[in-house]
Amino acid sequence: MIGIIGGTGLYKIEELMDAETLEVKTPFGDPSSPLTVGLWGDIKVAFLPRHGNSHQLLPSEINFRANIWALKASGVTQIFSVSAVGALELETRPGDLALPHQYIDFTKGIRERTFFGSGLVAHISTAEPTCPYLTSVTLQQGEASGVKLHSQKTYACVEGPRLGTRAESFLLKNSGAHLVGMTNVPEVFLACEAQICYCTIAVVTDYDCWLDDPTQHASVDKVIELYKKNIDRVQGLLKSVIQEVKNNDDCSCRQSLKFSLLTPESSLSEQNREILKVLRR
Repeated sequence: MIGIIGGTGLYKIEELMDAETLEVKTPFGDPSSPLTVGLWGDIKVAFLPRHGNSHQLLPSEINFRANIWALKASGVTQIFSVSAVGALELETRPGDLALPHQYIDFTKGIRERTFFGSGLVAHISTAEPTCPYLTSVTLQQGEASGVKLHSQKTYACVEGPRLGTRAESFLLKNSGAHLVGMTNVPEVFLACEAQICYCTIAVVTDYDCWLDDPTQHASVDKVIELYKKNIDRVQGLLKSVIQEVKNNDDCSCRQSLKFSLLTPESSLSEQNREILKVLRR
């Protein structure tokens, strides 16, 4: 099953047919909302609004572990995430769509960021954190439908909730990042731990605040206005993409735990065995 995580402004998919609400209990607490599971076209989809149904959760308040766990436990093996981002380069303009390829974590350690610990030790590789297969299909569908997508972009994740200072904006820009946002970390890395293929479609809403022109600096009203203008285009792209995606269990994303576990399984508690069982699905 394909999972879709909706960001700012995307709290439901109107076209889901035969939709049902699915309450999922997790070992890590409650997800941002119940899942909505239904058919989009003839593809089964599980939808989850990242910030909650009423956008009541700050980025640092999101229970990322519960969100990813709820999707995986429900049968999701491939996730498309939709996120609003600022651009740290001129060529990626407000209104454009981009596919992050790499991530730099500038969060502050507040967020619970791993399924491991408490007697279960594993170290996954995140050298290639996003799924090359999902990215390839998205690029192909974008080209076929005339939707321009920037690819091979690096996303810097900051803590928020405030928008950054100009000094911070230049720091991120000089770090090699092309995009800045508040929500893809630890989401992308938890998807890796759960052996889920993951791809973000990022909606560029602003130039953060590194430009000299103050009218170009990020503000909430500008972010929401531009996001709303583009959300139909994003949903149209997503609908065409998921029709083409195949269940690709041979993808390297689906094998991330193969050589990562250090704790002998014979030493695991019953609870950790159950956690590992779900992560390995």
